[in-house]
Amino acid sequence: MMELDFNKMPDGLIPAVVQDSATGQVLMLGYVNEEAWEKTRTEGRVTFFSRSKNRLWTKGETSGNFLRVVSLHPDCDQDAVLIRAIPDGPTCHRGTVSCFEQPEQAAVPAAPVGFLAELERLVQRRYQHPQEDPKSYTASLFAKGMPKIAQKVGEEAIETVIDAVAGNRAGLSGEAADLLYHLLVLLTASGLTLEDVVAVLRQRHSTISAGTRRE
Repeated sequence: MMELDFNKMPDGLIPAVVQDSATGQVLMLGYVNEEAWEKTRTEGRVTFFSRSKNRLWTKGETSGNFLRVVSLHPDCDQDAVLIRAIPDGPTCHRGTVSCFEQPEQAAVPAAPVGFLAELERLVQRRYQHPQEDPKSYTASLFAKGMPKIAQKVGEEAIETVIDAVAGNRAGLSGEAADLLYHLLVLLTASGLTLEDVVAVLRQRHSTISAGTRRE
């Protein structure tokens, strides 16, 4: 990984943009000096240098809403860095997901893939902490076990096919949504993630692009 060049900045501080690794949403902007950068890399939690406090500041040290590092990406000039992270809760002190959200403005809809990642994160939370909302449909599915979950995926797949063959576009979108949701539940119960599935698709795509396989 390319190193950061702190000597470029008169104050030794380099801007760090934090992005949700699953949804792609920009969460916040902070600054890192050499010590904060090293602490972020070694401990796996995003640490900034707070200009107002004049000290190192690990995001979440008070709230518990840490930013867990997934990957670090210095820019081409080595004077800025993109940090892809998993947030443990709302990033902003106002309780919003992102520091760039404005209460008086309508929230910007997440991109389709980003929303699926948000939904997957919620499904995973229902799986890991069913007691938080035991009356939720997702928690009840997990409680019934894999046979019931697999049955629901099969049912939704059949209904999706029926609407597709019938040319029922309005019904198809709803059935496809049900299928995607139940598939996320099935993957979570199986210990898999969307990224595991995407990794297979990437591999197949690279094989096709290399000309070693024909569709």
